[in-house]
Order: sequence, then C-alpha cells, then structure tokens
Amino acid sequence: MKTERDIPSSLDLVSEIKRLRTEMNAVILAHYYQDGEIQDIADFVGDSLELSRKAAATDADVIVFCGVRFMADVAKILSPKKLVLLPDMNAGCSLEDSCKPEPFKKFREAHPDHTALTYINSSIEVKAHSDVIVTSANAEAIIRQIPESQPILFSPDKYLGAYLAKKTGRKNMLMWDGTCIVHEQFSEKALVQLIIRHPEAHVIAHPECPEFLLRHAEYIGSTSGIIKFAEERPGQSFIVLTEPGILHVMKKRSPGSTFYDVPGTADAACANCNNCPFMKMNTLEKLYLCMVNRAPVIEVEEGIRLKAKQSLDRMLDMSKGVKGLTAPSPTVAS
Repeated sequence: MKTERDIPSSLDLVSEIKRLRTEMNAVILAHYYQDGEIQDIADFVGDSLELSRKAAATDADVIVFCGVRFMADVAKILSPKKLVLLPDMNAGCSLEDSCKPEPFKKFREAHPDHTALTYINSSIEVKAHSDVIVTSANAEAIIRQIPESQPILFSPDKYLGAYLAKKTGRKNMLMWDGTCIVHEQFSEKALVQLIIRHPEAHVIAHPECPEFLLRHAEYIGSTSGIIKFAEERPGQSFIVLTEPGILHVMKKRSPGSTFYDVPGTADAACANCNNCPFMKMNTLEKLYLCMVNRAPVIEVEEGIRLKAKQSLDRMLDMSKGVKGLTAPSPTVAS
C-alpha cells in the first residue's frame, strides 16, 4: 500500500487523480468546506443535502467522498453496492461525537411519544434510531410537515434546533445538548468589530451558530443558501459566519464581491478555530492515495444500514418539491 512518502515530488497530482477517476469510473464528491484545490477537482461540490442526493443517484462504480466520515457513511447507506472511499478515515465530526448511540437510544426510549428528527451530522447507529434525518437546508420544511401537536426530539445540534424552534414557532421541541466546535467558537467581539469597520456588508450565518451570533445576521441559512444569497448580490460585501472553506465557491459565484470571514475566539491558542480540523484532514495527496490504494473503504453492517436508510429515505421524500430546495448547478471537473 502506497503512502505519502511514496509520492514523487514531481508527480502531477491533479492529472493523476483525473486519470484514476476515469480508470475507476469514479465520482469525486466534495463538501463546500474542503480546501479549494479539492473543490476544483471534484465532479460535484455541495452541502449535505445536495451530496446525499448525488450519492443516491450516481451511476459511477466508485464514490470518493471528500468530506467527513458521516457523509461517506450516507453515501454507502444510499449506494451499498458501490465502493465508497474516504481519503482520511479520521475525518470525524464534533456533532457526531457529541451524540453516542447508546445515550441517544436511551433518550429516545425516555420520550416514546416524540418524533426523532436527527441532523445528518450523526453516526449510522443514531440515524438507525431516528425517524427522519434533516439537513440545515431542509430541516425547516420538514418540521412544517409535522403536525404542530406532535412533540419532536431534535438532535444533536442544540443551536440549530433552537433556531428552528424559533423560526417555526414550535413549543414542543426537546433538544440534545450537542454543538459544532467551529460554529460555537466564532468571536462576537471580532464580529462586531467587522460590522463597525464594514457597515455596508451583509452579515450571513449558518444556523449552527449560537443565538448571540445569529442575532447580528441579516440572512441565516445552509451553506447552499449562503452561497445563493451572495450569488444574487454580485459586487457587494459579506461577513460570513461559517467555515471559511465556503469562500472559495462564493468568490466564483459572486464576482466582484468582498468577503470577510470571522475569526475564532480571541484565545491565541485558537487562532484557526474558524477552520474545521476534520474537513481539513483531506488533502490532494490523501485523495490520490485513496484512489491508488482503493482504501480507506467505508463498510456498513447491513442491518444497521437498512434502518438508517429508512430515516434518510424519509428525508429525501419529504424534501421533494419543496420550494427553495432545488440543488444549484453542480461543479463539474474539467
């Protein structure tokens, strides 16, 4: 099995990855939070909902997922006969880590009359114990399809859950106590300073942020929603409260615009807290090696897969035909 030490310094990684993609009949999927060089080589770049749809629909033999583990797991759940590769198996998620299967199972059992809506940032086992999976792009639309009298368990992101409860007026949503280590670390002081220095800038935020940050935002939405907001306002200025990997595609789709990313906490040891450490584990070198080695491979136990697939299928079904959930045009590799 080849390692990074086996890669010649003269090797054109981009050309080799493109060659392997054709040879393997592979599709490369990448999240908006990946580094720009990975986004540029991907066949499709999207948010969690868009990538789930692409994983379910692809006719490729191999899915190479440049994102984090739960995203690759979703691809395997929806396309079990395909080989699914993840460049770095250690690319996890703090939200997934905050909601372990056994405690979540007990949480569900303690509230048997509740419908369990679970954010896609969760493990296969937690998805298997859920009723419907949601993403930040479709969660509001799905909640509005559930009768107001029906109580809801929302897991694992308490900030996203609180935002949705406020947005939909739901009084009967019980939250799991989980957070995203990136979105909870943005400095409000730095945000306010940016607003003072750039009063013309639109403040746009992801709903995984705490309420004390969201209150400053003009627009709150999923990664695809944030991109669309900027795309419709070319030549303007934006202060962006989400992982800065998104700025790569925003600059392409909103020409002439200026973007300011918000720093993490003022703690010097946390200077890069606005970057997701898990998303940044994937590199061009690891992408190349996973295709050469056909590893690491995502494997899913069939019984758990089928249970998790039910909750994902409900999500995809409940997202059909909902206004505002049409995926943007895919980024196609050259």
